[in-house]
Amino acid sequence: MKLKREDTVMVMAGRDKGKTGRVLAVIPSDNKVLVEGINIAKRHTKPSDKNPRGGIIELTKPIDASKVMALDPETKLPARIGYKFSADGTKERVFKVGAQRKAVKKAKPAKKETLEKADEVSKAKKPAAKKTTGGKK
Repeated sequence: MKLKREDTVMVMAGRDKGKTGRVLAVIPSDNKVLVEGINIAKRHTKPSDKNPRGGIIELTKPIDASKVMALDPETKLPARIGYKFSADGTKERVFKVGAQRKAVKKAKPAKKETLEKADEVSKAKKPAAKKTTGGKK
């Protein structure tokens, strides 16, 4: 598992999709991570010595590692994690951000002239509607 404690991750699937949080713990045997503020469950507890009042306690539950992606510290975009050996032989983590995510371009709105021409062409192609008298034949 390439995620580590203190990584910032974004949830990519599930009810918390789009939320970000810090990894509190990694459970490689179950392929799960515990993310701060994500996958919160409410537990109803009876009064006990530890919790004399009882009540409803909010717990952070582990989420599957396949549902989260690490955020690149530089671009703050979801990225895959890889490893690269540097020239001196040390191993370092590399964040791989997709090409589509790096170059996010907004679609330009259509020009008014283009829309008017399209309307004229579509009106010219439509056949005239038949008029009916409403009576029986």
